[in-house]
Amino acid sequence: MGIFKKNPFGHILFLKKWLIRILGVMTHSRYKGFNTLDIEGSEVIRNLPDKNVLFVSNHQTYFADVVAMFHVFNASLKGRDDSIKNVGYLWNPKLNFYYVAAKETMGKSLLTKILAYAGSISIERTWRADGQDVQRQVKMSDISSIGIALEDGWVVTFPQGTTKPWKPLRKGTAHIIKRYKPIVVPVVIDGFRRSFDKKGLYIKKKGILQSMQIKEPLDIDYDNESVEQIIEKLEYAIEQHPSFLHVIPESELAAYEADHEKRRYSHKS
Repeated sequence: MGIFKKNPFGHILFLKKWLIRILGVMTHSRYKGFNTLDIEGSEVIRNLPDKNVLFVSNHQTYFADVVAMFHVFNASLKGRDDSIKNVGYLWNPKLNFYYVAAKETMGKSLLTKILAYAGSISIERTWRADGQDVQRQVKMSDISSIGIALEDGWVVTFPQGTTKPWKPLRKGTAHIIKRYKPIVVPVVIDGFRRSFDKKGLYIKKKGILQSMQIKEPLDIDYDNESVEQIIEKLEYAIEQHPSFLHVIPESELAAYEADHEKRRYSHKS
């Protein structure tokens, strides 16, 4: 790899590789040390093609979720079976790995800009900006950017667009699936909202069992299934369909809501 070789977004791959290595070493103990990460589905990762794969996941923190995926996906590709033991798997990380994030979030600080360089596809949210509800038209350039990333490699998206659980999925994800016809791999995570603050930058509590389940790719009829049918399929796959609320005790739901409120920027202890 040439030292100045770039990806389709103009990021120098040599620099991106070193950023992933450094950030990987710095964050490894968050998932295997201070806390434990239970992994299921490494074999699914190893059986995927190198390009045009879309991971859809529920969302619990801004950054800890996707950083964990950097670890798990790279460890799986290096032959680890449901383990991130020995961070050496990041010496030659997968560089065509991207994640969808809000542009306003990724430009707020030097750290978020570094995280963006490591793989963010920064888009403008159509429903939320600066903590306020808004109504914007979808920018076709944002859709095209996701398409470019899929043509180059793997993309992670969080179709709820929020870290609050049980919220409806955004239809834009289904439109992207119908347009680019990627392999769609569901990921279900848990424990991150208990381990980290809302941003996912600071450890809130130690000794938490986190989990990540990588499921088999979905069977999708790209041409004949409607946007609504695809959305419903995704909701079930990432375990955020409203029907799941009927089997969760009210006390647990109340605890979810209380914990989410405590993680808001405005909360004062």
